[in-house]
Amino acid sequence: MTPSLFWLRHLVAVLEVPLVVREAGVDRGRLLSHSAAIAPMVSSDLLGGGFAGRLRGPSDDEWADTLNAYGAAYMVLSAADIRHRIALELAVIQQQRGEPRMWGHAARLMTLYAKTFPGNDGSKAVTWYRMAAKAADRSEDLETRVWVRGRAAIALGYEGASLPIARMFAEQALALDDSPSLGRVNAIYGKAHAAAIMGDIDTARALDLDGRRVFDVVGSGDSEASDYAVPYWRLGVFRSLLRARLGDEATAVEAQDEARRWLPPTLPRFATHLEMHRGLMLVRAGDRGGGIAYAQSALDALPPEKHSLTLRMLMDEISG
Repeated sequence: MTPSLFWLRHLVAVLEVPLVVREAGVDRGRLLSHSAAIAPMVSSDLLGGGFAGRLRGPSDDEWADTLNAYGAAYMVLSAADIRHRIALELAVIQQQRGEPRMWGHAARLMTLYAKTFPGNDGSKAVTWYRMAAKAADRSEDLETRVWVRGRAAIALGYEGASLPIARMFAEQALALDDSPSLGRVNAIYGKAHAAAIMGDIDTARALDLDGRRVFDVVGSGDSEASDYAVPYWRLGVFRSLLRARLGDEATAVEAQDEARRWLPPTLPRFATHLEMHRGLMLVRAGDRGGGIAYAQSALDALPPEKHSLTLRMLMDEISG
């Protein structure tokens, strides 16, 4: 089976090789030669995974289980590690892309893959979020379409990166469906963070209140640890940074305390987020040196292998 142009572009991004386009289409032979020469081990895994997926045909339930596993893995693995693993899954699922449900699974995987790139890189993350949104549209599933866009919005908004794109994804998600959902919670907070950074304080505060109301209807389990979930502790992380950016110390501390009450001890990276938010609060209050030192100390206390792209971007914001 020959991959379509849509999926060849995905594989090119995964393998980081040039895509040669002629008037008649894509030069598939040159693509394969580049991938084999530049990344032989990755090419071998992709080809093997693709054929294995085609031969055994993972079921819809199996893909749902795979998504759940990656949602949990994202919370503890490094970006590089999970990026490689999801790349292999994308090579497999492209063999089953005809069914709308498969497009939905692919869209969620692509969204997670996008999150392994920093939102301020100017290209990769946003490109993958855009492709994930297109794949979600092909799924014909409204919940997936809202969730993909909402997740892109909160990812970029929390990172403080590509803010016009974050706002665009948020507004698309909110326009698609006004019923409560986790996608809507993500979209609201993505838009709120963008508003806070851009100086629209009143809008950010209003969105925070709206987001909390929606969360109270659809929030995930108390301590669930998955990128596809928004439990109390994760809402607290969203709100802690938002309120720190707004300079609202009292509500920021309240959000941090709420997050700590529910945060699983197996997720130290997110505890570091909360500590670094305190550093940002100090900077906003006028103690720049103290805030930077506090945040850096919190980051240094976390083992380097547990650092994330988002934590590094947060440190840049605090010290900038």
